Amino acid sequence: MPLHSLSPVSAEALLGLWHLTEPADKLWELLPSPAHYLARFPDGRDELRARQWLAARVLAGQLLRELTDAPTPLENDPNGRPYFSGLPAFGVSLSHSGEWVAALVARGAAAVGTDIELIRPKAQQLARRFLSEAEQTDAGNDAAKHCLYWSAKETLYKLHSRRGLVFKEQLLLNPFERREAGVLTGHLLLENSRRQHQIHYFQPTPDYVLTYCVDAA
Repeated sequence: MPLHSLSPVSAEALLGLWHLTEPADKLWELLPSPAHYLARFPDGRDELRARQWLAARVLAGQLLRELTDAPTPLENDPNGRPYFSGLPAFGVSLSHSGEWVAALVARGAAAVGTDIELIRPKAQQLARRFLSEAEQTDAGNDAAKHCLYWSAKETLYKLHSRRGLVFKEQLLLNPFERREAGVLTGHLLLENSRRQHQIHYFQPTPDYVLTYCVDAA
């Protein structure tokens, strides 16, 4: 079973990584409630994205079982954010990229977010769409840093799950020196408020970056 790691990130939160190697039919067998997910399985996905979708739910179920004896399937709210039906005290966030799947489950958190990204030129090519001018200057020509900026902003977005946020104007990060692991300071700017978050990051492999945040209740 390709459960790569299961790591406590706080007293009440677990981060899991899954190395995606098995076919879809094997992942269906690992789901705690296959019938529930069959009714919600997104049509039209290619084989890789279907396997990512399934593995994320297998992983989330495994993390939940580490925290409670009352496992329950995942649902999605109108904004697409996953949640455990009947367990409002638990937050969950899912992400996948290439052959890696990540999940974060926390008890008693106001919100959680995680994102994993394959380091590739795409983020650098699209920088003007999601980075402010100051962030573009800070990222320079570092492709990995561009991906880390993108991942951190995805994590910020998932924390709040509010449609219509403009990444380059409302989800901002302080300049930073990229290391193998560290903490970034992110800001959510709304019409009448500003919220600050500490976003943790590391590289699970040399080719990927992962970010996460647990917003305490």
